[in-house]
Parts: sequence; structure tokens; C-alpha cells
Amino acid sequence: MRNWTEHVRPRLSSLRLSPAREQEIVEELAQHLEDRWRELVAGGASEDDATRLALAEFREGNLLAKYMAPLRQAHTPASITVGSPAEARGAKAGAPAGHLLRDVWQDLRYATRMVRRQPTFSLTVILTLALGIGATTAMFSVVNGVVIKPLPYPESENVVTIGVSAVFGTQRTPDFPLAPRMFASYADNGRSFQEFGLFSLGEATVTGSGSPEHSNTLQVTRGILTALRVQPALGRWFSPDDHRPGAEDTVILSGGYWQRRFGGDPHVIGRVMTIDSRPRAVIGVMPASFSVRGLSADLILPLRFDPALVDPGLLPEGFCCRGIARLKPGATLTQANADVARMVDAWKRIENRAQLDDLQLGPAVRPLKDDVVGDVGRVLWVLLGSISVLLVIACANVANLLLVRAEGRGQELAVRTALGAAWGRTARALLVESLTLSLLGGLVGLGLAYGGLRVLLALAPANLPRLNEITIDAAVLGFAVAASIASGLLFGLIPLVRFARSKSPLSLADSIRGGGRSASAGKSQHRFQNALVVVQVALALVLLIGSGLMIRTFQNMRSVQPGFTDPATIQSVRVLLPAVDVPEPERVTRVQQDILDRLAAISGVTSAAFLDQVPMEPFRINAIVAAEGQDYGPKKIPPTRTIRIVSPGALQTLGTPLLVGRDFTWEELYNQRNVAMVSESFARAEWSTVEGAIGKRVLIGTSQTWQEVIAVVADVHDAGAHMPAPAMIYWPARLQDFVAGTLLPRSVNFVMRSERAGTEAFVREIRQAVVEVMPGLPVFQVRTLAEVYDQSMAPTSFSLILLAIAGGMALLLGIVGIYGVLAYAVMQRRREVGIRLALGARSGSVKRLFVYRGMMLSGVGIAIGTGVAAGITRWMSSLLFGVTPVDAVTFIAAAVVLTLAALAASYLPAHRAAAVDPVETLTG
Repeated sequence: MRNWTEHVRPRLSSLRLSPAREQEIVEELAQHLEDRWRELVAGGASEDDATRLALAEFREGNLLAKYMAPLRQAHTPASITVGSPAEARGAKAGAPAGHLLRDVWQDLRYATRMVRRQPTFSLTVILTLALGIGATTAMFSVVNGVVIKPLPYPESENVVTIGVSAVFGTQRTPDFPLAPRMFASYADNGRSFQEFGLFSLGEATVTGSGSPEHSNTLQVTRGILTALRVQPALGRWFSPDDHRPGAEDTVILSGGYWQRRFGGDPHVIGRVMTIDSRPRAVIGVMPASFSVRGLSADLILPLRFDPALVDPGLLPEGFCCRGIARLKPGATLTQANADVARMVDAWKRIENRAQLDDLQLGPAVRPLKDDVVGDVGRVLWVLLGSISVLLVIACANVANLLLVRAEGRGQELAVRTALGAAWGRTARALLVESLTLSLLGGLVGLGLAYGGLRVLLALAPANLPRLNEITIDAAVLGFAVAASIASGLLFGLIPLVRFARSKSPLSLADSIRGGGRSASAGKSQHRFQNALVVVQVALALVLLIGSGLMIRTFQNMRSVQPGFTDPATIQSVRVLLPAVDVPEPERVTRVQQDILDRLAAISGVTSAAFLDQVPMEPFRINAIVAAEGQDYGPKKIPPTRTIRIVSPGALQTLGTPLLVGRDFTWEELYNQRNVAMVSESFARAEWSTVEGAIGKRVLIGTSQTWQEVIAVVADVHDAGAHMPAPAMIYWPARLQDFVAGTLLPRSVNFVMRSERAGTEAFVREIRQAVVEVMPGLPVFQVRTLAEVYDQSMAPTSFSLILLAIAGGMALLLGIVGIYGVLAYAVMQRRREVGIRLALGARSGSVKRLFVYRGMMLSGVGIAIGTGVAAGITRWMSSLLFGVTPVDAVTFIAAAVVLTLAALAASYLPAHRAAAVDPVETLTG
């Protein structure tokens, strides 16, 4: 670098700056001259001409003499200039078009130098921003993957799910499945649909290659795959012939199953698999990401039925399928719903059943995405909004840091202006510096977001949809960049507003003279800093209250008695008896009892039983149930109830008490006795009392046989601890005749109570006991009831963890903000404090001076934050259980925690102020 200091230093000698400060400004101005010299050389000027022009520009813009006049108490002529400021402005107007870009590039180089020269400050700012940007970006990636992204189907906005609404009792069910006989009517007569199809879920056992394996199946009619328009990775879709009854059995594999079972063999097409003891030819392989309505399955099978032989009955099981369609171009949801309403009326006329009129069926067409995402979208938006508050707090914290540094750089900014730099030029340089810091913070934050996303996905509940689509993609990168730029502008503009107030000659003169070093900061500086601290405290309180509400919710849910006891000691395994292996319905229960006897004989098992579903699983049987003595009227269908099919001893094994009455017996199962048990809520809803239910009768579905109630069972929160316990019917695990056909529990959960539950050795013995009864029978869904219970709590746990982390980080940033402002105030008022102590002030009074300021700021922030929280926590209502959004206990507890934290943050700098040495301060 050329020796520019000999031209710069003489012009600063009269300012009487400290040697360190003078050297810093000399180096900065010399660097500016060097940058300008390089630009001129790059533009074609010789080195000598570039030197002469750079110095000329430096002198032409010199307004230093004007602003030095108040310091010298006399006007001093400006230094020798090559031209007037007006001439300089004219020269600048004729500059090349790239002048602005060169200035910005110069500002960027200057900002980079400042970052390197102040590593501690820069690192603090970058890490603070990285926390806020990283947390917000990670949460946005979840919202983007689950809610914002279109479904992975071509033109997915035209894909809809089709159901019907129905009235049971006094309640309308808005999402009811379709009856199989509706398929032909919808597929052939729909005016709004290009393609339409039905699907249902099932289970199957795959044998013939390796160990028997349980697989989830997806049965589809024609129209489903063509409506979704997802091409197979290998092979073909089902053809119309594949859906015809009596045709050759075929199967399409999911991408994951193809990799797992066949190792990704590209020659799998044409191979024959044995599924439920029936050979099926593989005709296709779907992509790994393929799912229907967010549901994935190992095997996709053609759904075959003869509509003329299928009776819908009046049970939900009669309406067993879900519909998916693709709208025709230009068709709207309103038109589609009107179309379905027309077809429902036509179908009811064809069926000609009075009971169908009583159901009051109506259309229910909605975007498929609404079905896939469900209520999760609202929860995720609430979480994103909450965590975004953390970014605002981080920006406020950084703005405070920049205010403090801007005050320390007052002389530099004043000298820049005195040497001719326009305010806009200096403001742009400062803004570029802020944006540089924010982009660096965003870069580090993106790395934190990537790691945080891995943690979020590990914490995310299994029922969170579209987990495989949550990733760092272009949209997330764009969000991170936008958040970084917005943050840089937000915290960068605040010091600029402060700097804009300091452009007058007198204020610049005072800054150049350095008088601010020994006096307290101005009122405007204090107002800015105080306002930022209040904002941090208020927002921190909002996040703390949100975290507190989730903690209260989690505690309330944990305190609910779910209807079973000691779930960690209950081992559950699922076993499916294929119809091909056990074709006789009357043998099914006997085989299941044989398995049960073997399981009960395992060492450590105190009781064992089986039931169709363990509590708190998402899938359950619902049926309309009429209670004896109740008048439902000629046009009133009885309400639907949850049906639980159980063996004798199931309630004892689960720890569900019998309030009155007795359990089923095996004799009743084998002799087809017409008995049932009901839950407490059912008994009270239908007969007002528990004791009065014994001996009453219930009628399920279209069955003509009444069942005698022999017991009333304690309520079980089957849909989750946060949901009311449903009214339930307990049915003996035997051949059922609910509708025209049978409902045989071939797939059941065996439950065993044992202290060995959850251990590998215990599970091995369970598998061996099952194989001894029926070799090759797979055991699946191996878990304890505690795992099922925890899974039902997972959405609340997920929200709790995220808000707790955000609340903790907000509290930390709030403490840092209060501490930083007071520590800076102590530094600014050090001389004043020294004078106070020299005049006899006690150290306690000095401490109180600063603690009072900290607590006043905190008090204002807490008051504002309480009002803000009272308004926005109402958006959390869907996340809460057993607590209101304005819970007084939570609000008070959060305020107390924040007050104590603020007190600690205020005391530390106050203690430092009280320790000031008056002699050293006054003589230094």
C-alpha cells in the first residue's frame, strides 16, 4: 500500500484525538484512498495520474474546516483544493454508469474489513442471528414440506377426495366413507370428474420366499391410479381386466417394499408372489414416494366387487371405502359438490330404502391436500409464528449492539462527514455492513437449520404427514436468504435513524472533539436502547407463556386416567390368521385361544388376552347402536358408537375396571350367547345410571338380535388423553353378524401383562409360542402399551419441546439484552458514578440506580408482553387441553421467571458500577 498516511494525518492533528483513535481513523481513510487509487488504475489511468486524482478527490470533498470551526473558536480556511464542492459534484455526475456498483463493492470490502477487525463483536452478532434465522428456517422447512408444497401428483390441485356427510342421532358426521355400490354411479355419471375410484386399507401375509411376512395392503378400484397420474417406476398400472371378478390375481409393489423384499431387482415384473396363500403376478413397481391420501402400503391390490351383490347396510362398515377423483378442467369444488349431491339422490332412489333417507346423506368433496394435512397445518403455522418471534428478539438484540457500537464510532462517522462524505453514502456503507453480518448469520443459521431439522424429524410424531417431503430445498433456501436480508434491514436501519439525528455541524463537532466519551449518552440513544429492551422482554414473555401453556397441557394430559394401568408392563403383538389357512369361521376363535394359552404359559406372564385393537390406536370400528327403551323416532338414526371386540380377560389384562357386572366367558363365545358390555359413558348417555344398565339390551346395526348388557366398564380415552372418552360397546370375540355378512376378528392384538414386557428375550418367546400353534405365522406390531400411549401424546410433546426451546432461547436473549444495555450505561456514566461515590454516595444507592432502570424496563416489557400474549395465545387453543389460553397461573409464573431473570441481569452491571474507584475515575 502506498504511503497515504502523510496526506491524511496532518489534517487530523488539530482534532487532538487519542493516539489509538487517531491511528484507527488514519488507517481507515488511507484504505479508502488506496481503494480509489486501484479503481482509477483499473480504469486505465497511470499510477501517477491515479495518485494525483485520488488526492484531488480527497481534498475536493474536504468539509473538515467548516466543522472544525466550532472547535477552534475561529474560522480556518479550507485546505488547498483543486476544485470547489460544486465542481466535485459535477465531476461525480459525469462518472461512469458503474460508479454505484464500484461504491457498493467498496462498501462490501470495508464491511468485510470491519468484520475481521472486530472478531468478538462480529461473532456475537453472527451467532445471535444464526440462532434466530436457523430456528425459523428449520421450522419453515417443516411447514413448507407438510403444508405449502403441492402433493406429489401432476396438477395436484385438481385432485379431490370424495365422501359423504351423514346424520347419526343428533350429530352430523362430515367425513363418511362411500358404499361400494356408489362406485358405478359416481364413475359413470359424474359430470365434474375425469377419473374416479375407491380404495381401502387391509393386511396380508406374504409367504413362499423366505420367512412369512406381514404386509399392509392398499386395495384400489379402477380410476385411483389414473386420477393420481403417478407412473409406475417399473411395469404398468392395473388394467380394467385386473379389476374384473375372476381375473388373474395381480399385485403392484411399493418402491420401499421392492427394495426391501427383492433388493431392487429390475426383473421383478412377472414374478409370482404368494399373498394370503394365493399366487399373484407382479405387474408393476410404484415410486418410493408414492402414497394414496398420505397412506403408504407395501402391496397394491385390485379392489374387486360385484356392485349388484354388495349391500351397504346401515353400518359404517357398509360404507367402507374412500373416494378420490380428478376434476375436469375448469370444474370447481362447488360444482363437484353439487354433482355429488345429484348422484347421491339418484343412488338413493335406485336403492329405494327408507333408512338411507334417514341418514340424510350429503356431499363432501374437498381438496385431497386438506385430507392429507388435516388439522396439522394449523398447528404448524402456530409453531412457525411462535418461533419467528425468536428471530425478532435476536434482531432487537443485535440492533442494541449496533447502537452501542455506533455511539463508539461517533468520531469516525463525524470525520467521514467532515471530510465530505454525504450522509446517504455513509448510511449505505453502514447498511451494507449490517447486511453482510446478517447474511453471514444466515449462512451459519442455515447450517444450524440443517442440523436442527434432523432433530425435529427425530422428535416429530409418526402421524405427522409428508415427513419424507421435509427437506432443505430451493424454497427453504430462499426463505433463509429473505429472512437474513429482512433481519439485516431491520436491525441495520435503527442505528441509521440514530445517525441521521447527528448531522448538524455542532453535533458533528462534538463527536469529533470526543466529548461524548465522558458524558452520558443522549436521551435519544437511551430511548432507542430502552425501546429495544422492552421489545425483547415483551416478546420473551410471549414465548415463555406459550411454553408454560404447553407444559400445563402436557401435565393435564398426563394426569388423565386413560382407562388402563401400568402400560409399560403390557406387551402387545398382532397376529393375522389368513382365511386360506383357517377357512372355517368357527375355528378362528379356537386357534386364537390356543395361541393365547401358549402365551399365558410364558414365564412372568400374569394375565393374557386378545382384542381387535389396543386403546389409543387410530383405527377403530364404529357402528350405529340402538339402546333398549330409547325412542329414536321414525326419521332418527341412532348415534354411532365405538365397537371393541375382546376375549375374556382382556379388561383385566389392560387394567380397565368393571364397575358393575361380570366379564365374558369362553362358553359364551363358543355358544354364541347374545351378550355385550358397555362403557360408563354409554350407560349414562342412554340410561342415566351405571347400575340401571345391567340387564338392558342393545341392538347393533341392522342385526335383528338384541344383546343383553352384562357389565359396565370404566371409560377408556380411546382417541387420546386429550379427547373425551367415547361411548363404547364391548363385544365377545366370536363370529359377528352385524350386517348381511360377517365381521370376523382374524387380525387381533394379543396383550400380556408382565414385568418382562419390552425385552428382546420376552418377544422371542412370544414368537416361538405363536409358531408352535401355527408354523410360519408372522408376528408384527410388537410394542408395549406405553409406546402406544406415548405415541398418542407425541403431537403435544412435539409442540411442547419446540416452544420450550424457543422460550428458553428468548429468555436468554432477553437477559443478554438487559445486561448489555445496563453494562453500556455503566461504562457511559462511569465518571458520573465516580463523582457520586466521591461525594459520599453509598454503593447500595448506586446499585439501586441501575437495578431500578433494569427493572423499570422489564416491568414495561412484561406489561406489554402480557397484553400481547393475551391476544395471540388464543391461536393456540387447538393445542391446549385442560387450560385456557389466558390461564392466570401460567401468565403469573412466566412473569415471575422473567422478573427474576431481569433482576439477575440488572444486578451484575449494577454491582460493577458500585465497584468503581472514584480516584481512578476522576484522575484518569
